[in-house]
Parts: sequence; C-alpha cells; structure tokens
Amino acid sequence: MRILVLGDIVGRPGRIFLKSHLNAIRKRLNADLIFANGENAAGGAGITAKTANEINQAGVDAITLGDHVWDQMNFDREIDQLDFVCRPANLPSSNPGRDHLVLCSAGKRIGLFTVLGRTFMGPKVSCPFETANRLIEKLRDEADALVVEIHAETTSEKEAIGWFLDGKVNLIFGTHTHVPTADGRILKGGTAYQSDLGMTGPRESVLGRDIEACVGRFVDGLPRKCPVAQGDIGLQGCLVDIDPVTGVTLGFERIEIREDDLVPSSAYES
Repeated sequence: MRILVLGDIVGRPGRIFLKSHLNAIRKRLNADLIFANGENAAGGAGITAKTANEINQAGVDAITLGDHVWDQMNFDREIDQLDFVCRPANLPSSNPGRDHLVLCSAGKRIGLFTVLGRTFMGPKVSCPFETANRLIEKLRDEADALVVEIHAETTSEKEAIGWFLDGKVNLIFGTHTHVPTADGRILKGGTAYQSDLGMTGPRESVLGRDIEACVGRFVDGLPRKCPVAQGDIGLQGCLVDIDPVTGVTLGFERIEIREDDLVPSSAYES
C-alpha cells in the first residue's frame, strides 16, 4: 500500500500543476492514495469549497488544513459538505468540520488527522500531544494504518511529537514552513518521519510568494502585498510504503518533482 503525501499547496500555480500532472504522477509512482495540505490553496491563504473540489478532482484523495483554515470568508459554512477535508483536530470542538478522516484503499482503512503546534503559532489550541493520543486510541479499531500531520512553526516541536508518536503510527510528517527538511527516515519504533515536506507551488519565491515584494518587506519594513509567485512550479512531499497485511511501514522516500522535469502526460501511458 503506497501513499503519496504533498506539502502545502500554494495558490493557483500549485493547483494548476496538480490538475495538469497529478494523475500521471500517480501512475508513475504507483500511489494508491494521495494526501495534501491545502491551507494555502486559495490565493495563498486559506481554502474555499471551490478550490478544495478542484484539488480533489485533480486527484488528491484527502486534504488537510492548518492555521489558515478559516482565512477565506464562508469556509466555516462550507467545510461540513466536504467529506474529503479535515481541519486541525486540536481546534476547539465547537469548530465545524471533521477532525479526522478514514480512507479506504484495496480493502484497507487509512486514518488521517492533523494537529497544530503551539509554539509561535496564532490559534489557541489544545495540546497536540494529548489530542494525537486521543485520536490514535479512537482510530485503533477503525483504521489499519495511521498517518499524522503536525502543522507547526518550530522543528523542535515537530521532532518532539515525531518521537512521541514513534511506534504508534505509520507516518508523521510536518508542514507549514514550505521548505523541505533533509531528515526524512524511519524512526527506531517503525514510524516514518519528516519535519517538513515543503510545498506544492512556485519554488522561485519566498515560501511561495513574490520575491521582490518579500525582500522589500525585510529591507525597508514597509507594508506591501506579497502575491503568489509564478516561477519553477512543482511538488514536494514524501512516499511511504505500508505492508497491507501487517500494517508495518516498509519504506519512506522524499519526493520532489518540478514542472521542467516532466515529460508530456501521454508518455507515462505508453
């Protein structure tokens, strides 16, 4: 059982890349399921039902979210109709939306949920460690494998929860900082881990945003809009293999595919 997980989808460039190439990439990598963080999918901040459906139709089976979950107007009234989307599980229970998903592939059930970190993050959330433990217990009889996302600012908090959940889940991956880390591996307890997957969008950028505008903010401190960048589009993420019989994590690989690396989609089918 092979799962492809993608870093944060950034704006229209990220969405168009997935629409154009994801089905071919799925075939090339032989991925059974594809998950992606979509919290920056609409204009670079937040998500809407329209963009969520666009991503789902492009081939993403499940969308997770982060601290920008409610940035787009009315999404709090749309999320309950999107059965392939889950919001961070440690938001207040009064928040709309699902706090986890269970997806099926080849007769096996994959549990998926996200927790928000608390260090240097805006939303006031419950303890991600306690929330993760609670959901793991809940999903123990509902899923054959578990995938967990930690959407957090600091590497230390991500690494801490990685070790905390080692041996309890198949994969724990980090998102939010949009820059892939080089620490992807299988931990000693059998859990695959990477501190940050990176992003699906324009690499010729500052975290997906226009370079000149972002540099200007640092140089003179003046406020200015930082639109989504347009150059060097691609995806970053990871590929994890899980034994469908034992539920053991068999392999982990960091993935990066740029638009310039791709051949026409028809070539994958020949």
